[in-house]
Amino acid sequence: MLGFRHGGNGELHGAELDFSANINPLGMPERVKRAVVSQSDCWENYPDPYCTRLKKRLSEHEDISAEQIVCGNGADDLIYRIVMAFKPESALICAPSFGEYRKALEENRCAVKEYVLSESDGFEVSKSILSSLEGIDMAFICTPNNPTGRTIAPDLLCRIAEKCLTEDIMLVCDECFLDFAENSSLLSIRNFLNKRIIILKAFTKIYAMAGLRLGYAVFGSSEIAAKIQNCGQYWSVSSPAQTAGIAALDEVDYIQKTVGYIRNERKYLSAELAGLGLTVYPSDANFLLFRSNLPLDKQLLQEKILIRSCDNYNGLGEEFFRIAVRTHDENMKLISALRRILNG
Repeated sequence: MLGFRHGGNGELHGAELDFSANINPLGMPERVKRAVVSQSDCWENYPDPYCTRLKKRLSEHEDISAEQIVCGNGADDLIYRIVMAFKPESALICAPSFGEYRKALEENRCAVKEYVLSESDGFEVSKSILSSLEGIDMAFICTPNNPTGRTIAPDLLCRIAEKCLTEDIMLVCDECFLDFAENSSLLSIRNFLNKRIIILKAFTKIYAMAGLRLGYAVFGSSEIAAKIQNCGQYWSVSSPAQTAGIAALDEVDYIQKTVGYIRNERKYLSAELAGLGLTVYPSDANFLLFRSNLPLDKQLLQEKILIRSCDNYNGLGEEFFRIAVRTHDENMKLISALRRILNG
């Protein structure tokens, strides 16, 4: 995307509106901001390397033992630590999907196999993935998938979980965007957790904490959790991030408000984009994938609006774009700019 591998960095592009990064449009909760600032006197000390207080709070939130939780510097940090710890010889990823899975695997000299998602099926993961779960050591799936926004059906998640347990495959399920979806608890692989499953979660997106960097993983096995905890950098989570995470877990109403807001604005954006003649794909997340034969990323940047080109996603190309669901005012400005461009 204009020289960057991921979304964000709107200011570096001179953009006034950034639709390239999928951050909660409601912003970081004020109580979380106040909690971080109130602890500033402690920042001169090293952070707790084991995130003891945060893991205790997460244990209550997730209803699972703290020994089955590992915190990291965002979910990305945990992806690399997981791959580094296991050093798989072969792994399966979906295409298109988040690019850091492949990067982490290839940096550890792992042979990467792709399960290609079909545009004709709306880029939905189907039961055909089950036949691809053979002869591999590790698999990455993402629900909702990035950049498509599609969730994986619970019955299929169950079959994937069972297959990986039977075949002794370490299954990493990225649920970093699942909190934006309706009925998220029913859509989680947590309902089928076994000893071969790792679930990635993040505060980054849902709590608008991208700059603080905080993610965590839930493990079906405390032994595997300990293995990941001992791999990678020692002080992986800063004190401000730990404080923010503890405060954020009390924001139940904020999550509920976010889900309703995203649902309504996603519906608005989908309808408007389709009305402009663009091909829009179904999404359960806080972003939308759409298609156009015009270089809309470059044209919108002239309007000081940054969107995510998907030309560096395997399985997509330069005609695909991803936009975050932002505030209604921002969404209207995007649609107005697109209307000017498309209507000449």
